[in-house]
Amino acid sequence: MTGRILIATTGRVLRQLRHDPRTIALLLVVPSVLMGLLAWILADTPGAFDRFGLSLLGVFPLIVMFMVTAVATLRERTTGTMERLLATPAGKGDVVLGYGVAFGFAATVQAVVVAGLSFGAYGLDAAGPFWAVVLVAVSVAVLGTALGLGASSMAATEFQAAQFMPAIILPQLLLCGLVVPRDQLPAPLEALSNILPMSYAVDAMQQLTVSSEVGSQVWRDLAVISAFTVGALILGATTLRRRTP
Repeated sequence: MTGRILIATTGRVLRQLRHDPRTIALLLVVPSVLMGLLAWILADTPGAFDRFGLSLLGVFPLIVMFMVTAVATLRERTTGTMERLLATPAGKGDVVLGYGVAFGFAATVQAVVVAGLSFGAYGLDAAGPFWAVVLVAVSVAVLGTALGLGASSMAATEFQAAQFMPAIILPQLLLCGLVVPRDQLPAPLEALSNILPMSYAVDAMQQLTVSSEVGSQVWRDLAVISAFTVGALILGATTLRRRTP
């Protein structure tokens, strides 16, 4: 792995994103509109948007970044771009990390924009500091990128990559504590929720909803999210194929 190859790969992916307005809209406009829609729906229920909105700031970035990264990376393989890239001195680690850094930068922009709109235009309020909310949102968005890279390595078509969303994301939505508090789930489901990364994203946001301090539990949740991110990137690097048949 070399810095020059990593920078070149990252720059190429960012240039592609910059010239793809539909992807930019999916990254920035869709989650922003969804948060605005949620604020509108809950406008007549005092405190409801603060309670649910912050948790969803830990969910929307993961979902959107997972979809964008999985489909975009698979498109690189099916069009032969990945094959040409791996024919250069670039190794699998260079490629996966380059994609991860590029999409991670996009994830950071997304998280900052959506969090800024939520606290500004939409009136979201939280006990915790704004910087901590943004840090969790960015970490979750980067996790979505890593999961998308890992999922793309196991798919053969863009349709298959999209199919991974209900398989990977929807169970986490049901078990992460948004529908029912995790400690009220049946014991087997609570145990399953403890090994799902979205649970820790929602836990961290819920802590920031009620506490003005960034406590040890938030840092623990961030550490777990980071561990899942690293694991997904390693999975993507070890299973990366030069081209999808």
